[in-house]
Amino acid sequence: MSDLTNYHSLPAISSLLDAITAPAILMDRDYQICAANEAYRKTFSEDQAILSRHCYEVSHGYRVPCDQAGETCPLRQCLDTGQRQRILHIHNTPNGREHVDVELNPIRDDEGEIRYFVEIMHPVRSAEDDPASRMVGYSPAYTQMLELLSRAAPSDISVLLLGESGTGKELAAQYLHSHSLRAAAPFVTVECSGLTETLFESELFGHEKGAFTGAIHRKPGLVEAARGGTLFLDEVGDIPLAMQVKLLRLIESGSYRPVGSVTPKQADFRLICATHHQLEEMVAQGTFRKDLFYRISPFPVYLPTLNERPEDVIPLATHMLDQLTRHRTLEFSDAACDWLINHQYPGNIRELRNLLERAVLLCDGRFIEPEHLEPVPTGGSALLATSSGIGSGEILPLADLENIYLARIARAYPGDNAALARKLGVSERTLYRKLRQLRDQQQNEEI
Repeated sequence: MSDLTNYHSLPAISSLLDAITAPAILMDRDYQICAANEAYRKTFSEDQAILSRHCYEVSHGYRVPCDQAGETCPLRQCLDTGQRQRILHIHNTPNGREHVDVELNPIRDDEGEIRYFVEIMHPVRSAEDDPASRMVGYSPAYTQMLELLSRAAPSDISVLLLGESGTGKELAAQYLHSHSLRAAAPFVTVECSGLTETLFESELFGHEKGAFTGAIHRKPGLVEAARGGTLFLDEVGDIPLAMQVKLLRLIESGSYRPVGSVTPKQADFRLICATHHQLEEMVAQGTFRKDLFYRISPFPVYLPTLNERPEDVIPLATHMLDQLTRHRTLEFSDAACDWLINHQYPGNIRELRNLLERAVLLCDGRFIEPEHLEPVPTGGSALLATSSGIGSGEILPLADLENIYLARIARAYPGDNAALARKLGVSERTLYRKLRQLRDQQQNEEI
């Protein structure tokens, strides 16, 4: 390997790198790039010179190695352990910052000492990904989660997605499916919340004609619909206890029987589950089977809350805004960015999207401002509690509650109707119509 010291004349090594379909480079111990294949040049170099430059300069725009910039450096880890390393990094590309699965392999000399490294990079997203279903983030918490998903995706291991509601568990499940060997087959979601025992069994396993009253046709179940693909059980913690044993049997045996059938069928799917419940606590309370818990959780992945990844709020909001305003040009003002960063999100990503959907409708100009993002006033409960007939346990029609609140807020609000409509999240025309109906009703009651 002594001829590698002159890395300006490495046609043999370059040819070997070109045999690798993914972007790949050869580096020395000083982080200098000795050779690069064509895939790397197209993906990362943007027609700039590569040879003799440092990998951290090209990939990250750093002036020092990753480990000196607060990140984990696979080259340093490779030198320390002498073993192949794999890590998820954020690299600069012509398309912007992207997550890249980095694999580093050491090359030793005749004495067994590490002299060079072959670094192979696999971008975790492709240009063909649907922007509407794309996950976005660059924070350490998000990157750690994405690295786990990237490691699990190519295998058939069952994955349990954990986290609060609104953190994007279904998107994570879709990511696992789209980056798996089953990507060309169906992705089938089972909404476990609210399903009764009978309905759950029929939805999951299907039923035969005449299996029960109303079963006038044979109906394939979702297990059959997911053949060859991925079965995603959303809110698995809500599955009735009596049904958990049947799900366990399905997972353990790989077979099931439709309702009303005596003939077992063979299943073929990759299982992904999600829940916001603390399943281990449910196991201790006897509301979730311990054996099922261990079957569905060989690879748990925690999805961080939005408050745990504040660095991602603006990239996420910008991505969502692009999806919501395909036919308009809208931007966030600096004040709106500050508002979004400082806001707390108990509803996580779902809450952020709701705020943006409303802001898009309220904004008539080019820039979204904080007043477009302010939630609807929550003082209604306090106002209603002091209204006649409320607070005593009396149940009133929702229309009456709206009228009571609208009458009080209209009297108390100091601004004009246009501003009040924006605060209430309705058009000025809708507010005018509701106020007119309220006046007509009050006049009729006086008569």
